Amino acid sequence: MKKDNTPLTQRIVRTVYPVLEKVVPSLAHKWFIYIFFTPLRYEMPEKERDIAVKAALSSLVVNGKRIQIYSWGEGPMVLLVHGWAGRGTQFRKIIPALVKAGYRVVGFDGPAHGKSDGKQTNISDFSEVLKQIIKKEGEPVAAIAHSFGGAATLFGIMNGLPIKRLINIASPTIGDGIIGNFLRALNASPASAKALKDYVLKTTGKDFDYFSALHSVRNLPNPISLLLIHDENDRDVFIEHPIALLKVYRQAEFLRTSGLGHARILRDQKVIDTCLKFIREGDL
Repeated sequence: MKKDNTPLTQRIVRTVYPVLEKVVPSLAHKWFIYIFFTPLRYEMPEKERDIAVKAALSSLVVNGKRIQIYSWGEGPMVLLVHGWAGRGTQFRKIIPALVKAGYRVVGFDGPAHGKSDGKQTNISDFSEVLKQIIKKEGEPVAAIAHSFGGAATLFGIMNGLPIKRLINIASPTIGDGIIGNFLRALNASPASAKALKDYVLKTTGKDFDYFSALHSVRNLPNPISLLLIHDENDRDVFIEHPIALLKVYRQAEFLRTSGLGHARILRDQKVIDTCLKFIREGDL
């Protein structure tokens, strides 16, 4: 029997939520919205500590939250953008390869992630952090983003971030697909999805899909060089996500992998080599 690696807290929520939704749906829907914007915060694992201690550390205060920033190496800057419930040090295999190739690598822990402040966050928060990092550190020659980080980076570019070369790894693009993941994770009903969409519209004045990568890529102020890397066995962000983006941004390049899933893809040598090649092409 396959071991269930789902965190205990999440397993409890999956059991309790559908019961609460039947008994007190209004309370359940408020809880759903809260959870949607509250990332699980994990301790940095031992395997990431080596790359963390080699970093030059600094910080920024963005929207009243202290943001942890990491920097490695010297040269043209490559910006790293982690995903939901992630950390800047998750790129531990990519960082040394970039440094060896002559790049300065800048990463960070997003709001409510890693060693940064906050309990809740959203795509606009991440976009503002990217804006302030670039203002402080300079314009990157490229950005590499994982999962939610890819959607946040595209959203930022749509709103003026000066990133001309982007690699999105295992990144979601479809709004309903993102919500669907949360519905499955909590055993929630479609009514919870409607409550979330209504909340987003009420608080931002925008439909939920406005914040999706599909909307962002359709509304870029200028064309960018975009590489999508995705595993066909990714069970967190299904392969349909990059395929949908490719249909509306046909000039994007695409590397489809197999057997790497959602996280191990960041440590695969072919993926790392492909990232380096794509970034170097921008220097030609």
